[in-house]
Amino acid sequence: MPVDDILLEAEEKMIKSVEHVQTEFTGVRTGKASPALVENVMIDAYGSQMRLKELAGITAPENRMLVVQPWDATTLDPIDKGLQKANMGLNPMKDGKIIRIVMPELSEERRQEFVKIARKMAEDGRVATRHVRRDAIQQLKDEAKAREITEDDKAKGEKDVQKLTNDHIKQIDDHLAHKEEEIMTV
Repeated sequence: MPVDDILLEAEEKMIKSVEHVQTEFTGVRTGKASPALVENVMIDAYGSQMRLKELAGITAPENRMLVVQPWDATTLDPIDKGLQKANMGLNPMKDGKIIRIVMPELSEERRQEFVKIARKMAEDGRVATRHVRRDAIQQLKDEAKAREITEDDKAKGEKDVQKLTNDHIKQIDDHLAHKEEEIMTV
């Protein structure tokens, strides 16, 4: 496999790692209400487990309130139970055919816990990126050993893989800094 293909494959995987971290961050609560907080909560409906976003429209009409509007009125009770079972510190209230979720104000201690959670998610993303680097460098070594590429190409490829790794880890760190600021803003 040519060096360019190895680098391209590694870059694609690293981009996915960064995107995964960003997606994970949407589930970490900040002071503001965001539909992403609850859209992946699993609900027992129609005899199976479904994500809330598959069963209802979720909006944030105010800064600290979410409104969940089921598409099928029969799923109102299962959605309510699922939100309570999710153990997110939220208190859903049924109001006719909708469920309102008022976001409680976060204490300083709770904000620190959310920052720790975000840091763990970022570290998992960094580890995934480093695994991609390790695999790419191993591929380069295997190709050089099989005499498919030269030692110079291998050395240049390793440098390029390291540069890609550094760039993607920096992106994860930037996203983390932004998320921490968002969480700590009162």
